[in-house]
Amino acid sequence: MKTYYILFLLIVFVPQRSSAQIMDNSGTYLNPIKTELQKKWPANRTVNLVFHGHSVPSGYFKTPHVSTLDSYPYLTLKNVKDLYPHAVVNSITTSIGGEQSEQGVKRFKDDVLSHKPDVLFIDYALNDRRIGLTRTKKAWEKMIQEAIAYETKVILLTPTPDLNEDIQSPNSELAKYSGQIRELAKKYKIGLVDSYMLFQKIAKTEDLNTYMAQSNHINKKGHQVVAKAILDLFSFESK
Repeated sequence: MKTYYILFLLIVFVPQRSSAQIMDNSGTYLNPIKTELQKKWPANRTVNLVFHGHSVPSGYFKTPHVSTLDSYPYLTLKNVKDLYPHAVVNSITTSIGGEQSEQGVKRFKDDVLSHKPDVLFIDYALNDRRIGLTRTKKAWEKMIQEAIAYETKVILLTPTPDLNEDIQSPNSELAKYSGQIRELAKKYKIGLVDSYMLFQKIAKTEDLNTYMAQSNHINKKGHQVVAKAILDLFSFESK
């Protein structure tokens, strides 16, 4: 009886996993950044958040319209500034619409590391379907390794929805890419924003169309979902 009772307690009281996770399970991955963000002048310095990826972090809504200030990199800037009012923070987008991760690797040193990122966000999975899982993994690992060597904190993002796929199907292309991204975050003990899981949960009770500007681009409401998950990584509760 005692064994079954203990198992029951574990099942009941283990909290649900957040869509924003630190895969080393310590909950302290961004603590050095949060420490910097809390400093006041004249002890503070500029903290650079760099977003590398495709059209979604670039701010494309209904192509060719670009709504930069409603995209998650800039919503994140506002959210982080609201949380840390004394911080000097830059949100830098190095993303290019239509690009996949192999193309992102080619310009990684010149276009990304040149900005001296404190935190790097990588979001390429929607377009990586064109090059396959194997090539995608190689490209992502190269960027991750170079960023870690540069002493940059890395946050991987699973994809936002594509309405041409069934988001609830475990056999969809984006589900496979999401799984690979989770494994990379776990392997390198870096951060993860699981956008795909978030939108899977939303799709159970809501119409995903209300979060989309077009079939493969989220609208402001969708970007707010991603930005909120990113903010969770910077919150005091995750320290």
